[in-house]
Amino acid sequence: MSPILLNCLGKDPNEYIKELVQVKNPYLDGMEEDILYHLSLSTKTHNLPEMFGDIKFVCVGGSANRMKAFAQFIHKELELNGNPEEVSDICEATDRYCMYKVGPVLSISHGMGVPSISIMLHELIKLLHHAQCRDVVLFRLGTSGGVGLAPGTVVVTDKAVDYSFLPQFEQVVLGKVITRSTELDEGVAKELLQCSSELQNFPTVIGNTLCTHDFYEGQGRLDGALCSFSHEDKLEYLRKAYEAGVRNIEMESSVFAAMCRVCGLKGAVVCVALLNRFDGDQITATHDVLVEYQQRPQILVSHFIKKRLGYVV
Repeated sequence: MSPILLNCLGKDPNEYIKELVQVKNPYLDGMEEDILYHLSLSTKTHNLPEMFGDIKFVCVGGSANRMKAFAQFIHKELELNGNPEEVSDICEATDRYCMYKVGPVLSISHGMGVPSISIMLHELIKLLHHAQCRDVVLFRLGTSGGVGLAPGTVVVTDKAVDYSFLPQFEQVVLGKVITRSTELDEGVAKELLQCSSELQNFPTVIGNTLCTHDFYEGQGRLDGALCSFSHEDKLEYLRKAYEAGVRNIEMESSVFAAMCRVCGLKGAVVCVALLNRFDGDQITATHDVLVEYQQRPQILVSHFIKKRLGYVV
């Protein structure tokens, strides 16, 4: 949009530009075509501003089935036209990720672990940039292991921390380690906590999230194919984590927080605890209970979105 037109609309051009999703790569502007390979999209073959320009909320989660279910859920919550059961996968030409657009909400799967979500985030952020999206909020919805919390508790991440409980993400680039901050948007976290108090359906806390690169040894589990530590070693590490403000453990929050921060995006990580890791390592809740737990982050973020859109006063 031109500065002249923005002035006519009573908008400050500088503020408008600040609200646009930014990328931190000077080489992108010189590319004739940007192929978002793992999303099966391209700047040349797709009109990205027309397809995605109205996006205000992006919700990402590991499971393809879960993100389709969330797309159908938010479709009903926003009372949009059409059959929610017929939402279509924009990325159906690839089996890497799935993507559903429901009004101003994008629902995308990211797979499991830092490498998988990192690839998706690079292409998602470029997508939002090419589409000229403004003032977008990103959410990671997921499951986790609780640290000193009752199963079913929802954790809104304050900071994603590494194995030594530091709020940082280390990325190796050209043989050198680059360290990036993993602090998430404080305002969005507080808004989510307020939404939880309005719902009064389940306990919600704000706490640090330990992000690991492994589900078993990396999280101090005693039930993997390998285990080189004792039960007491595990409990001691969990106690130290709890003292450092850690309330849950998962495998994607650090790079999510780091990339949101570098690109100036407001982001939040909202994960339900499926068990208390002090009590054990294996999930023993019934299938129905787990399904209800997994819906809790979706319900909370849906309420946030409806409030932002004026559906809820």
